[in-house]
Amino acid sequence: MSDSEPADLSSKYVLQTAGFDARFPNTNQTRHCFQNYTDYFKCVAAKGEDFAPCKQFKRAYNSLCPNEWISKWDEQRENGTFPASLEP
Repeated sequence: MSDSEPADLSSKYVLQTAGFDARFPNTNQTRHCFQNYTDYFKCVAAKGEDFAPCKQFKRAYNSLCPNEWISKWDEQRENGTFPASLEP
């Protein structure tokens, strides 16, 4: 740590990963990642972006999914080519 960085930097940020989900008991979390991504957009479509429970899905997919996947899926949603229904 350099002298210019605050000593309490770690106390400013709380890093969390998605909690255990009994639907996905194995170590491979690919399906868990995809499910949270689709659940988030279904939730937003049904309840709106400000609905607090939707944010949990977003936190989970941001924690579980590689950024490249998220970027690709966002692009597919914008182009109307996403491979799953996001209707609530």
